[in-house]
Amino acid sequence: MLRFYNTLTAQFEEFKPLNDDKVRMYICGPTVWNFAHIGNFRTFVFGDILRRYLKFKGFNLIHVMNLTDVDDRIISEARKKNITIYEMTAPYIQAFWEDMDALGCQRPDIAPRATEHINEMIDLIKKLLEKGRAYESKGSIYYRIASFPEYGKLSKINLEGNITGASGRIDADKYDKENVRDFALWKFVPEGEEPAWNAPFGRGRPGWHIECSAMSMKYLGESFDIHAGGIDLQFPHHENEIAQSEGATEKPFVKYWLHSEFLKVDGEKMAKSLGNEFTLRDILAKGFPPIAIRYLLLSVPYRNQLNFTFEGLRGAVSTVERLENFKLALRTTKATAGSNPVIKELIEKSLREFEEAMDDDLNTSVALASIHNMIREINTAIANENLREDDRNLALKAIEKFDSVLGIFGKDDEVILDDEIEKLIEERQEARKKRDFARADAIRAYLTEKGIILEDTKDGVRWKRKISLT
Repeated sequence: MLRFYNTLTAQFEEFKPLNDDKVRMYICGPTVWNFAHIGNFRTFVFGDILRRYLKFKGFNLIHVMNLTDVDDRIISEARKKNITIYEMTAPYIQAFWEDMDALGCQRPDIAPRATEHINEMIDLIKKLLEKGRAYESKGSIYYRIASFPEYGKLSKINLEGNITGASGRIDADKYDKENVRDFALWKFVPEGEEPAWNAPFGRGRPGWHIECSAMSMKYLGESFDIHAGGIDLQFPHHENEIAQSEGATEKPFVKYWLHSEFLKVDGEKMAKSLGNEFTLRDILAKGFPPIAIRYLLLSVPYRNQLNFTFEGLRGAVSTVERLENFKLALRTTKATAGSNPVIKELIEKSLREFEEAMDDDLNTSVALASIHNMIREINTAIANENLREDDRNLALKAIEKFDSVLGIFGKDDEVILDDEIEKLIEERQEARKKRDFARADAIRAYLTEKGIILEDTKDGVRWKRKISLT
């Protein structure tokens, strides 16, 4: 039974899609004004695990993740550089997808950009105006929170104690409104300023919150199954999404809300002022492989805070090396025919424990423990020559299942078996004796390409495999 902790109800609930096995899921994507940092990718890796596990469970998934390519920061930076917002965001959008690919995150089925959905936002704002849930003030349009009595049901926040913008929890921006708690749906932009779009209620640009409501409902319907994102978005962003979406449709917006916890760096909140805000590219530049970063980000269950340290990352490098070495050992170790019933039961037990852990609100730490227990026992069997051919095949299939969800065992490159390597080394030695150095060099280059390192010593040729973690 798959169950999630639903932020909306503050309870663990069995996951039951609104429509049979079809799951409609929306995850808040990046605001593309800069490179995404490691805290952002903690959320995106969580989203990738969620996506993969829903597919693992056999659900038919539609996954939408937006790109916010217009907001105050983007406009400000574009003006500083004297370029358009499209010129400003294009390189960061490309960089984001490159970073996602590097981390092994599967791309969403649909990745809508805010600037391409202005008409949908305008239509949604018109509905809210017609229903009296929104109003105009000096050219801008605001959502009237007082018109939605359920406001606060997601975050459980008491607005009476947060009626000003001083706490940073309420969007008390520079625009005039009836109540400081109300938030902007459409911001007035005077003639001559860009970017701006024409709407029936005046020239302007959308507020941040309206973007996700308009895009999610366009692709997933007025009510859908899962909305996920970082805990920092729970209030006010997701709370505002609920208010404006349900205020317009009079229908429940989302059934399950999932939020990933914060990432800290060396026990402190990540912040530029502290010098501990790292982009993925900052960490890759230090020589760490992306698969190790992925492992560290998913090693702690998504609802627990993750303390990111470089010591922990170095530990993750060692762990993924062991995982890759284990897979390589399985594929290359000679095994006799038949099956060892003890090993067979061990593998089946690990698969059961893995699925039970992931069914329990994606408990990745327990799932990983089940994998490492299996690996330890099978490594012992390999060392004692107790691994059989059927066990090897069963273990390789188990790894495929684990990796379809976690993506931590590395690339499945073609592996040259030990016997083939020895034959090529002998052929290289013969070529050298015949002074056919071109052939000898070609063999060495081929083996190097396949991750085989040769060492010519006084005692003969030694070789070892190089583990690639990229």
